[in-house]
Amino acid sequence: MRILVWVMVAPFAVWAAVRVSGFEPDWPWVPLVAFTPYAAVVAAAGLVLAALARRRAAAVVALAATVALGGAVAPRAFADSEAASGGPALRVLAANLMFGLADAADLEALVTRVRPDVLTLQELTPDALERIDPRLRRALPYAVTSPKRGAGGSAVYARHPLTAGPLLEFGGFRQAGAVLTAPGGTRVEIVSVHPCAPRRYGRQPCWRAGLEALPRAGGPLRVLAGDFNATLDHLPMRDLLASGYRDAADVTGHGLTATWPQSRLPGVAIDHVLADARMGVREFGVHGLKGTDHRPVFAVVTLP
Repeated sequence: MRILVWVMVAPFAVWAAVRVSGFEPDWPWVPLVAFTPYAAVVAAAGLVLAALARRRAAAVVALAATVALGGAVAPRAFADSEAASGGPALRVLAANLMFGLADAADLEALVTRVRPDVLTLQELTPDALERIDPRLRRALPYAVTSPKRGAGGSAVYARHPLTAGPLLEFGGFRQAGAVLTAPGGTRVEIVSVHPCAPRRYGRQPCWRAGLEALPRAGGPLRVLAGDFNATLDHLPMRDLLASGYRDAADVTGHGLTATWPQSRLPGVAIDHVLADARMGVREFGVHGLKGTDHRPVFAVVTLP
């Protein structure tokens, strides 16, 4: 029994120590740490087992791991209390098209249903652009597009005028940028986020470079929306938030809602809408989309 208890306790004690250390090892830790919410649950189960087995040392270690992991993830399930910004609302939708294979009619229906002012697309291929662009232009007549074969293309569509911003590209993954002029003249920078995925060994430098290239908060108002290939447990994501962004899902108490994969468990929250901390966050939701492995994310933010 003692061995069983420590088998349950020790791995998650190490997990907790690395998660709170401010140090992020390379592969396989980077893809693994995305599952920290599940690790917190298993750590709590280890605590129960150690307590029932009367293994005091193991129980103390398990308690420390449970508190560390639970403290990191539990706040995401509770909405922040905040006074909403009194400015105009900006409705933001982000969708990963999975190599451009997402159903164009279903995407159009989603746009009709949620009425976004801004739509960011990831994995936009030239073929997908041909199918999707005419449908989207009816509701979102302005666009900055950068299609590419495979998974590297992206775009920003909008209801209001856009001008092209910087295009970030690392490892063949393009992150389109645009500046939206909202009614009243407020300008908001929009980035369609999609760094390369750190699924296999050797991809971490590309993934990290794509995230670290995203503009830090401060200066112009910004919204970063898309497939970050990162959860709130990844160090580059935490650094980005610390610069002055807020995650719309976290603010509204939906931070543990999985966005990928769409069709099976366990899922992780790697698609986000990050808003400048000067903005309010009024609403967040996750939707379905046929033909893709990601669930589109939607947020309503308010301008200062």
